[in-house]
Amino acid sequence: MLSTDIPPPLDVDPARRIFGLETEFGLHLDTGAARPVTPEEVAGHLFHSVVQWGRSSNVFLPNASRLYIDVGAHPEYATAECDTLTDLIAYDKAGERIVHDLVAGGEERLRAAGVEGTIHLYKNNTDSAGNSYGCHENYLVRRRADFKAFASALLPFLVTRQIVAGAGTITRTPSGAHYSFSPRADHMWEGLSSATTRSRPMINTRDEPHANAELYRRMHVIVGDSTMAEPTTLLKVGATDLILRLMEARVVLPELTLAREMQAIRDVAHDLSGKATVELADGRRLTAVEVQQQYIDLVRSHLGGVIAPTEEVDRILDLWQRGVDAVRTQDFSGVETELDWAIKHRLVMRYRERLGCDLDDARLARLELAFHDVSPERGVFSRLQDQGLARRIVSEADIQRAMTVAPQTTRARLRGAFVTRALESGRDFTVDWVHLKIAGSSGTTVLLKDPFRTEDARVDALLDALNPA
Repeated sequence: MLSTDIPPPLDVDPARRIFGLETEFGLHLDTGAARPVTPEEVAGHLFHSVVQWGRSSNVFLPNASRLYIDVGAHPEYATAECDTLTDLIAYDKAGERIVHDLVAGGEERLRAAGVEGTIHLYKNNTDSAGNSYGCHENYLVRRRADFKAFASALLPFLVTRQIVAGAGTITRTPSGAHYSFSPRADHMWEGLSSATTRSRPMINTRDEPHANAELYRRMHVIVGDSTMAEPTTLLKVGATDLILRLMEARVVLPELTLAREMQAIRDVAHDLSGKATVELADGRRLTAVEVQQQYIDLVRSHLGGVIAPTEEVDRILDLWQRGVDAVRTQDFSGVETELDWAIKHRLVMRYRERLGCDLDDARLARLELAFHDVSPERGVFSRLQDQGLARRIVSEADIQRAMTVAPQTTRARLRGAFVTRALESGRDFTVDWVHLKIAGSSGTTVLLKDPFRTEDARVDALLDALNPA
């Protein structure tokens, strides 16, 4: 039975937003096994402990986030609902630790099956076979009748955002290799679509708000790269949020509609000099630097109005401007500890000089892959961070807490408390983004439609029902 006594939605500050990140991890087994080992087999061994306690390879964790095996045997982690960027970064980083903690058990079970090898998990976006997997950004927005036009207006920003928020990659072509801003850009095929794998759009328009559908929609952005550096995540999500705030306030955006979005995103990605231009629908041609500068200037012009000036907003704008200036001047030193593409570019170019090799050298390919390894011991990015060559936003204590405790200022608090109590009680339960239920009970299914609500008497009753007699 579904609970009908649903509390009315809270009166929420319109500047407050729910954020979420979904990361699909690359999975690789380094082995000399005589028999072939499929990715599905490796993923099965990796998730064995998850299935044992969760009775499924698709679970919600005590920190209220979701962990599961996605299509193509990719481990995927979706953060719990966060309403601050610092929480989002902490829970995103917690996901890296959570999936890595599965590795030792997975390797042990592989050995028991006669396969010696090392499992690697990569927070990247492409593999050697040319497959792409993503990092999806979620922004809760107010429902509006013109959602497709609203989403379309964001595309010029997203196409050019990669010059500051891209992960960076060595692109190999028949004519040689070059360094690009984004590994994901070449795998986009549409601006908007309700599909994800068939057409791979920049924005997925499937109407799945995970909230009160009369009030909200979810802006599901799938064009962005997975990012290792915490400041890059802050900028990627923070700058997008600032633009969405202006759009929701019906501020008129600069007329920057692109004539050919797919051509534009590839041209921008492959031109580290920043000189490539994109054609606008009105016939003008602008560089990505010029497009991004217009967005920065627009945000600044509304500080103190639509956008309240805060220390975090200042920090986003500062890094955003420095990122654009780095591309404009071709002096990357001002962002080479903060932006993924610049951090990796510095690393790759130094090794290239040391090795005296071309960019298409296999040793650089291995270095680039190791950059994205989430292992604290093997991962190159982790070592850079330990050496102070990649700046932090959140503390180690923040990440450790985020691994087991849900965000306390969103609906995630209720889900996290329910999952934690259900696991402690040993009772079977069912849970998703909006439903909570004790399995096999005659009680009701609690429907949580308000993502901003942190207290609910119906959830309290479920928790009481899970207490030992």
